[in-house]
Amino acid sequence: MAKQTKVLLIGDNGEAPWHPLEPARAELEVILGDEFELAVTEDYEQLAGLERERYAAVISYTDCWRRKLPAEQTAGLIRFVAGGGGLLAIHNGISLQASYELAQLIGGKFTDHPPYQPLNYIGATGGHPLLEGVPDFTVDEEPYLFEFDAFTPRNVFLEYEFEGKRYPAAWEHTYGLGKAVYLQPGHNAGSFKPEAYRTLIRNSLRWVTAQAE
Repeated sequence: MAKQTKVLLIGDNGEAPWHPLEPARAELEVILGDEFELAVTEDYEQLAGLERERYAAVISYTDCWRRKLPAEQTAGLIRFVAGGGGLLAIHNGISLQASYELAQLIGGKFTDHPPYQPLNYIGATGGHPLLEGVPDFTVDEEPYLFEFDAFTPRNVFLEYEFEGKRYPAAWEHTYGLGKAVYLQPGHNAGSFKPEAYRTLIRNSLRWVTAQAE
């Protein structure tokens, strides 16, 4: 059996106001388990001492909208990715945006969402390597809305349809020597069930860990 790539999954359970880590962890273990070894933590202090020798990437499923990370934790994650590590932020994992430096690292900022409902997800015209084996799909989800700044280049490769318009649902970009991907679906365990999305998660983690191998 090939050696698994080790990644750190960080989120919240008892302290999570809306998105507890455990349901997502259980789904991600099934989706990624053959190829990746997940180290799971609720201890944000681990971000301060991240080392590429130990982890190839961080998966953020944080639910920390109400607090800004201390400077040491913020700097640790930025240093890790800029030095060649990977970051995959899923759904509420964008809550790291409470620290503006991490909003720039992720590449966008959550602003609001209309009610939970069925959403159609459509791949970018012309395709993208992350969409290999990923057909369009439908899943019940929160239609997150985002704000982008002009200083962070990003490639939006997935959109969702809402009230006759299309909105960004996933993007990727490089950050220093590393890579970051954001995926909008992930509100609950059901969000992880479509096979198309499971493939996209695997593709994304492979993408962000490619330079960390």
